[in-house]
Amino acid sequence: MNFELSEEHQSIRAAVKDLCARFPESYWLERDADGMFPHDFYRAMGDAGWLGLAIPEEYGGAGLGVQEAALMMQTVAESGACLSGCSSVHINVFGMMPVAAFGNEEQKRRMLPPIAKGEVKACFGVTEPNAGLNTSKLKTRAVRQGDKYVVHGQKVWISTAQVADKIMLLARTTPLEALGPGQQSHGLTLFYTDLDRSRIDVRLIEKMGRKCVDSNELFIDGLEIPVEDRIGEEGKGFKYILHGMNPERVLLAAEAVGVGRIALQKAATYARERIVFDRPIGQNQAIQHPLAENWIELEAAQLLTMKAAWLYDNGKDCGAEANAAKYFAAEAGFRACERAILTHGGMGYSKEFHVERYLREIMIPRIAPVSRELILSHIAERVLGMPKSY
Repeated sequence: MNFELSEEHQSIRAAVKDLCARFPESYWLERDADGMFPHDFYRAMGDAGWLGLAIPEEYGGAGLGVQEAALMMQTVAESGACLSGCSSVHINVFGMMPVAAFGNEEQKRRMLPPIAKGEVKACFGVTEPNAGLNTSKLKTRAVRQGDKYVVHGQKVWISTAQVADKIMLLARTTPLEALGPGQQSHGLTLFYTDLDRSRIDVRLIEKMGRKCVDSNELFIDGLEIPVEDRIGEEGKGFKYILHGMNPERVLLAAEAVGVGRIALQKAATYARERIVFDRPIGQNQAIQHPLAENWIELEAAQLLTMKAAWLYDNGKDCGAEANAAKYFAAEAGFRACERAILTHGGMGYSKEFHVERYLREIMIPRIAPVSRELILSHIAERVLGMPKSY
């Protein structure tokens, strides 16, 4: 068992770190203030080939795995870009996995290279206001009419829809009432198509953090989708979406570790340099010990995250580990960010020192894409054999 990064992994970390150095924390502070999408960061990541890291080589990507993607995203977050930087490229890194796995050859050649090169931006349209995490209850309806589908419905918390050219959309092609007991996850169909703003009203949601990567409500009224933009078979979209859920959890875990590490680094530096009562505050155990605990928790989170990534890349079941990594890393990252503010004292409340931005952004992996409570229920049921509680 070898816990050292391979030469390839070290090279990925070093190269991404060099790229991120071109976008210092002052850049992300400006994006946090003005809310502008980080187009130049996105373009730089595309030009360097990082957006296609997990896309197969024959379709313009690097053909690497979730381990490499996790290391890349952790490095982006750790640079101080935090979730703003990571979320701007999320769908490029993991969101197109259903196309790579279940699309036909024509779709792969048409859809994947532009995403790998960063020539287009896409958003992920799954969540609905009245369904939440219960994806089987989605109501957005897609009705086939000849060689196209016509869609009506509503989506919420859709990231990057303000700037997206394309949308990965999950819609119901069989009404819920037509399905039998236990079949609610059937009848959902996955599409990857143009985001037609004449048929989709995109409304911005003002939120707590990550201002430069927009979140939105979508109101879909008569969106026409060609049959050739349907991914896989009609009615099997829920299965296709599940294919990308474990990698998504692993990447969020890696990002949470990255945010926690930059917060811990800032706190430790400040504690060494800040003099109060003629001594550095870091000389006091009341300051030292909580930061040492943060380091231990982040190291444990890193190991759990990379184990989950390794299991996925080696074709092994990783549902429990991916969920556990997301849960534990988000909590460890949150505690590190909170402690960074407390270590800075009053200056921790100032935007100038960045740590308050970390705390606002680390809330995202605690909430999304699945709640802490649902993860605990999943592990209680699937690992510990307890009865379903909901």
